Amino acid sequence: MAKAAQTAENDKAQQEDTSQEDAQKQAQSVEFSEVEGSEASGAGGSIDILLDMNVPVTVAIGKTEIPVRRLLQLGPGSVLKLGKPIDEPAELYLRDTKFALGSVVVVDDTFAVRIKKILGLGDSAAKPDEPAEA
Repeated sequence: MAKAAQTAENDKAQQEDTSQEDAQKQAQSVEFSEVEGSEASGAGGSIDILLDMNVPVTVAIGKTEIPVRRLLQLGPGSVLKLGKPIDEPAELYLRDTKFALGSVVVVDDTFAVRIKKILGLGDSAAKPDEPAEA
């Protein structure tokens, strides 16, 4: 019984300590001083770091769908006909967003794209694997 009385006294003492701590932990108001100057400091104030970044550009000149059986039969010399007429422009994508139209050209024995039109937000933004609207 003495043990139970001692446990009860310990619990009561802990409750009193907790209530004293709560009384000491009252909210206090803090005043912040105003910062002088309005210019950003360090590199955060400039976008120059972004200007030298490389971004992937994909050019889509057409697409086709074939059965897996036909795909497995393909080899060197096989030809896949794309479902896009030759007079339609190639589509340029920045990540998955179409941003321009152009024509495929050859420059120094390398394929290149001559940009014909830069698309705005209201223009078609189909993904490379979706059929594009002309």
